[in-house]
Amino acid sequence: MASFLRTSNPALNEKAFKGQVATGEAMTLQGTVNKTGALLLCVVATAAWTWGLGHSNQPGAAIPWMIGGLLGGFVTALVTIFKKTWAPVTAPIYALLEGLALGGISALLEVRYPGIAIQAVGLTFGTLFVMLLAYKTGVIRATQGFKIGVIAATGGIAVFYLIGMALRVFFHYQVPVIYGGGPWGIAFSLFVVIIAALNLVLDFDMIETGVNGGAPKYMEWYGAFGLMVTLIWLYLEILRLLSKVRRR
Repeated sequence: MASFLRTSNPALNEKAFKGQVATGEAMTLQGTVNKTGALLLCVVATAAWTWGLGHSNQPGAAIPWMIGGLLGGFVTALVTIFKKTWAPVTAPIYALLEGLALGGISALLEVRYPGIAIQAVGLTFGTLFVMLLAYKTGVIRATQGFKIGVIAATGGIAVFYLIGMALRVFFHYQVPVIYGGGPWGIAFSLFVVIIAALNLVLDFDMIETGVNGGAPKYMEWYGAFGLMVTLIWLYLEILRLLSKVRRR
């Protein structure tokens, strides 16, 4: 039970580092930070491509790339989780594919709500900085109770989203709090953004645990990948929240 409650991010749970002990060069915090920066550059590079397509004379041209990025990113994420030693290769591929998706989604929303993309980017990095500062200064601690609460909330959100998707696909019914722009819809999205932000604290804690445990060097790429999973989720949820607010 304790190992399951380590983090709600499937890429950065305690099992991810279990048995991962370096025989040569070990994982470092600075190395993980550098790898995270490299993955961010990968995301930006491909996002710029689909962003440009979304603002071209044929904005629909970005949609196939966006869908391909989503599906390809999901598959690559699964491969990375089950084959951690491949992370130095699969993590950048994941970032490039997710960049295609994020650029397309951002461009489509930008057409409807000018300025929304830069607002979402700013809020995402601002949240990352604030949560990292809160973690480092001890304002927020990844205690067992904190982990249980965040994991329970994250799991509940995932189940609720799955139910909402099923209702939309099979019964053509859109759950108001998920898709609607009313007060309850905005409140729900704000709650999801807060939970996504709190997941960053669990990720920081898990990466630090890997560093202190002497994980092998390739786990720097894996740790950076896990952090990217949460950051991408946070960005998408902030986009959803801002679009609901702008819709009103």
